[in-house]
Amino acid sequence: ASVSEQAAAPRYAPSARRQYGFVLLAGAAGAGLVLLAARQRWALAVFTPPKPLAPQVVDVSGTDIVPLAGALALAVLAGLAAVIATRGVVRRAAGVLIALFGAGAGAAVMTVVSATTVVSVAAGKIASPQAAAVSGAAGSTTSGTSGGTGPLVMAGAAGHAIMSGTPWRLAVLAGALLIFGAGIAVVLRGPDWPVMSAR
Repeated sequence: ASVSEQAAAPRYAPSARRQYGFVLLAGAAGAGLVLLAARQRWALAVFTPPKPLAPQVVDVSGTDIVPLAGALALAVLAGLAAVIATRGVVRRAAGVLIALFGAGAGAAVMTVVSATTVVSVAAGKIASPQAAAVSGAAGSTTSGTSGGTGPLVMAGAAGHAIMSGTPWRLAVLAGALLIFGAGIAVVLRGPDWPVMSAR
């Protein structure tokens, strides 16, 4: 029994346990940061209808613009659970997926967010699916009526975006980097970490 314990000691040394816990914490913190930042307001869409109608202002969150980022953050949490429950090659595979999820969340934020996207998403939020019709030109959004059940983008209303979510976009990028780093650490060091007891 003592020989077995001595053989196992280097594999599950305190430093490995600390590293294991730190990587799991970093991955979870990154996913939480992405989810938190994505739920904040990233932009305002202002639609200016013909006078005398008043302009309409619509809040647009990160989740509205980049729903993929939040979905990938949730997938990261599932991947971290897989890291806890697995070992060896399967654990490395989970690390690869976590790294890819982090890279995907960061790439989505870098490529999808634009004024045109904000105006389009805002029009979809406040108009009925049957009535909303967003033109391909930036800032041009029209719709019909929906029986008076809430605000609508009036025909001829020009829309423009006020981007205010740069800090939250940076927060998503920071979270994505934490996730990516955690995934790489799992790939490189995961087999050296403790595994869930079979009991």
